[in-house]
Amino acid sequence: MPETGFVAAMTGVRQPFKLIEYPVPQPEAGAILVKVTQANICGSDLHLWRGEYVPSDTGRKDFRSVGHEMCGVVAKLGEGVTTDSTGQSLKVGDRIAYRYFVACGRCRACLRGFTPRCPHGMRFRHPPDVWPHFNAAYGQYYYLRPGQVVFKIPEGVPDDLAAPANCALAQVVYSFYLAKVGVGDHVVVQGAGGLGVLAAAVAKERGAASVTVIDGLDDRLALAKEFGADHLIDMKQYKTSDSRIAQVKKLTDNWGADVVLEVVGKALAVPEGVEMLGNGGSYAMVGCICAGDLCSFDPAALVLPGKNVLGIMWYDAPSLLFSLDFLAKHKNKYPFHKLISHRYPLSAINEAFAAQDAGLAQRSALLPWS
Repeated sequence: MPETGFVAAMTGVRQPFKLIEYPVPQPEAGAILVKVTQANICGSDLHLWRGEYVPSDTGRKDFRSVGHEMCGVVAKLGEGVTTDSTGQSLKVGDRIAYRYFVACGRCRACLRGFTPRCPHGMRFRHPPDVWPHFNAAYGQYYYLRPGQVVFKIPEGVPDDLAAPANCALAQVVYSFYLAKVGVGDHVVVQGAGGLGVLAAAVAKERGAASVTVIDGLDDRLALAKEFGADHLIDMKQYKTSDSRIAQVKKLTDNWGADVVLEVVGKALAVPEGVEMLGNGGSYAMVGCICAGDLCSFDPAALVLPGKNVLGIMWYDAPSLLFSLDFLAKHKNKYPFHKLISHRYPLSAINEAFAAQDAGLAQRSALLPWS
C-alpha cells in the first residue's frame, strides 16, 4: 500500500475546501519532499478565496492548490541533494524554509536580477490532481522542485516564526531593500496586519529614526507598538485623509516621510500615502494585488517633488535568508509569537477561513498533522 497524504483543495470562490487523499511522491533527482508542519492563512489567500484576486498561475479556477506561507521538515531527499542553498548539510528531519515559487533563471526579469518578477515562477502550481499533487501549503506535504531555494531554519526559531518568514517577513525585507530604508529615515506603514507590524521591527533594525503605523483597530495598533512603532495614527481619531497627512508631516518636522509602505490592500490608501512623502521619498506598494480596485491622483504630485513609486510582489532569495537570520537574532526582542492568533488542524480549514474572513482572527495557522 503506497503512502498517502491529504491536500485541502479550493473548489471555487467562497466554496468549501475539500480534503483529498493522494499518493506521496518520491522526489526526483534534485528535489525534496517536505512534510509541512505549519501553513498560515495570508491575506492574499483570502483575496483569492473571495474571488478578489485572480493569479496568473497554471490551473483551473474552480479546483486549485492554495497557500504559500509555510515551513516544514525534510521528509525525503532526491538523488544528489546533500545541502541547502547556502551549502549547509541537509538530511531527513531537518527543519527548512523555502521560496514557494521557482524562478526560471532564463527570462528577461531573471537575467536582470529580478527573480521575484519571473513570469514563470508559479509554472508548477497545478491543481492537486496533477503529479506531484502537493503543490501548495494547504496539504500535509510540499514538493520542492530541483533548484528551488531552500534554507535550514536556525536553531531556536519555532514554526510560528519560521512560517511567516517565507512570505510576510521576506516581503517586508525585500520592500525595504528596494526602497533603501536606512539610518535616519522616517518610515510610515499603512496597515498594521502581519506585514505591517513586521515592517515596524525591520525598519527600526535598519536604523529608521521614526516609524509611524496607521490603522483603525486597537489590537493591531497595540501590537505595532510592541514591534517598535514610535508613533501610531488611529483612524478612529484621525478620520480624514487630510488629518492623517497633516499628522505625518507634524511627526517628521513638516517634511514628510522618506518611505511609505502600503500593506493595507486598498487603492484609496495610495493617493494618501503619496501625499505623506517628502520630496524624493519612495512609496512602496505591496498590498494592492486586486485588479479593478482603482484610485486617482495628480501625476504632478509625483513629478514635481521627485517621488518614487515601487510595485513589489514576492521577494528575492537573500531576503528569505536575511529573514531567518533576523528571527534568530531578534526572536526575544519582539513578540513574534503574537502574529498567529488562532491555530486549526488542516481538517478545520473551512472554519479557519470563515473566522479570518469575518475578522475574528488576525492570522491563522493550519497544522497539517494535528
